[in-house]
Amino acid sequence: MLRIEGLNQFYGGSHVLRDISLEVPMGEVTALLGRNGVGKTTLLKCLTGLLPIRSGRILLDGQDISNLAPHRRARLGLGYVPQGREIFPRLSVEENLRIAMAASGNDGAIPDWVFETFPIVKTFLKRRGGDLSGGQQQQLAIARALVTKPRLLILDEPTEGIQPNVIQMIEQVIAGLAERKEMAILLVEQYYDFAKSLADHYAVLQRGEVIASGLGANMESDGVRELVAV
Repeated sequence: MLRIEGLNQFYGGSHVLRDISLEVPMGEVTALLGRNGVGKTTLLKCLTGLLPIRSGRILLDGQDISNLAPHRRARLGLGYVPQGREIFPRLSVEENLRIAMAASGNDGAIPDWVFETFPIVKTFLKRRGGDLSGGQQQQLAIARALVTKPRLLILDEPTEGIQPNVIQMIEQVIAGLAERKEMAILLVEQYYDFAKSLADHYAVLQRGEVIASGLGANMESDGVRELVAV
């Protein structure tokens, strides 16, 4: 579903992403791991169109999206849950969802599965997004991406600042999405055990380069924990 070919990015004279090549297959979870500051979020900004790339290609389902605006990538099926959630704090939970639905061309009712998957969304439908806890905001951010019906779902450190019981619930949600085989999932994480529990494939980023990759089942034997340890 997603293919990255020889992607390079610079900040001024600093070469921050170096010839990155990566594939994210349909119906599977690909975990991208790395310590803080290795280029993970920069890579995601390139994938979503928030940063232009210096060279290389980004293909979504075979289509070159390297130079498309963010809204056009979203319309093609790219869903993004950013680090820090970035929900609209002054809008209600319902309004946050409806904005995402409208942007994807859907002005109908909020799907029932949203409330079944994230009961907290139904409970606080009229509450302002900024009044929710961090874990509640994360659930809203994921729901907001999902109502756009993405074919590729990108999650940037969904466990950051979240209490353990919510992390477990988010893990179950991602596993359930993967089981349906309806989308490709790129999970960007520092939390090794969370990534390992979900990954069909993995890649490790270090100093802007992919230094290791393989099957999720082999993460322990491949020494991935040591590669991402702080």
